[in-house]
Amino acid sequence: MYTEKIPDIIIGRLPIYLRALQRMSAQGMKTTSSQELGDYVGISAAQIRKDISQFGEFGKQGTGYSIPFLTDKLREILKVNRMWDVVIVGLGDMGHALARYGGFSERGFRVALLFDSDPATIGRKVGELVIEDVSQLVERVRVCKIKLAMVAVPAAAAQEVVDRLVEAGVRAILNYAPTVLSVPDNVHIQHIDPSTHLQRMTFYID
Repeated sequence: MYTEKIPDIIIGRLPIYLRALQRMSAQGMKTTSSQELGDYVGISAAQIRKDISQFGEFGKQGTGYSIPFLTDKLREILKVNRMWDVVIVGLGDMGHALARYGGFSERGFRVALLFDSDPATIGRKVGELVIEDVSQLVERVRVCKIKLAMVAVPAAAAQEVVDRLVEAGVRAILNYAPTVLSVPDNVHIQHIDPSTHLQRMTFYID
């Protein structure tokens, strides 16, 4: 859709803007300025204008941005103007929390499949979904044509799980395992390790 390569750091800020716009809309607001949006999310107005202008001119001088229009455009850019099915692998504490989280659906995501390797866990239900045997992952994910996955398995098992997901056709992976994983160039992976974020924050505590 957009021919020029957009820096990933800009893509990472778009969901922040989208969330703020949705909250503004819920408060009955119809328009906003880059300054107002910047104050809302803690990002400079100049940065917001620069980020949004990468995708076109969506605001008007003197009147700012139409919140419904910009919301729709950001949803289109991020491709969350549709519902995406997601697979979760690893149903320990983190996996269960992800599977039960109710906020995904309102942001364009639906947890569709759950997998684990523990015989004591396989066959149990989380909400309406049954936890399936990870040995069936490749076949099931292929059949369901799922492109997104969240991995919440121990570090030692993570690379094998990711390899299976790639084999099954998954193109984007959110990794909660505390390890760096190798994926092909056409697969996007994001690593989320709460411990490293806590260590980053303790630097700032007196």
